[in-house]
Amino acid sequence: MSARDAILSRLKSTAPGPIEAEAAALLIAPERPAVDETVLEAEFLARLALPSVNASHDAIATMADLPAAIARYLEGQGETLTLCLPPDPRLATCDWTGFTLHDSAAPDEAAALAIARRGIAETGSLVFETAPHAPMLPNFLTLHHIVLLAVKDIAPYLEDAPLPGAQPRAHYWITGVSGTTDIEGTYVRGAHGPRFLHIILLRD
Repeated sequence: MSARDAILSRLKSTAPGPIEAEAAALLIAPERPAVDETVLEAEFLARLALPSVNASHDAIATMADLPAAIARYLEGQGETLTLCLPPDPRLATCDWTGFTLHDSAAPDEAAALAIARRGIAETGSLVFETAPHAPMLPNFLTLHHIVLLAVKDIAPYLEDAPLPGAQPRAHYWITGVSGTTDIEGTYVRGAHGPRFLHIILLRD
């Protein structure tokens, strides 16, 4: 049989071909990965450890422990205790003694803190809102993006992400740090934003 005859034979055939078999296999597989909803914190942390997300984490019991956790991280990174802090009233109850705080990100700002509205266990994503008390720009300008996330706000799947209550003017998602291989084919972290993502889980 010639190559031409073989091609025409396949076109006329009614038997499932490679494409049909591949499509059928996709329908057998689950549409979303399994997430154990009884251990959402562990599931979320497992996604953070993936190379595609590449985020570090810590955990605190109460808001009063937040400054110490941030200091621990910054000192471990060899950074000074300088921080861009959003004007969120929840942060005003913390003791920031020893820190140099900015309410906007300077051009050479090393670190910024943000509070995430949601964490998604399925992907390790973080959902943020924009509001007067939650400026967006600092989260894309600094070297270290530090995020506070309450464990109770971790949702299993992307479909569970809608924010409760009144909706913000806008919200945005972050999954790990940005990267590119445009520079001589070498993977570079932080090409379009922070180079490091550190998540602090609030268990209270």
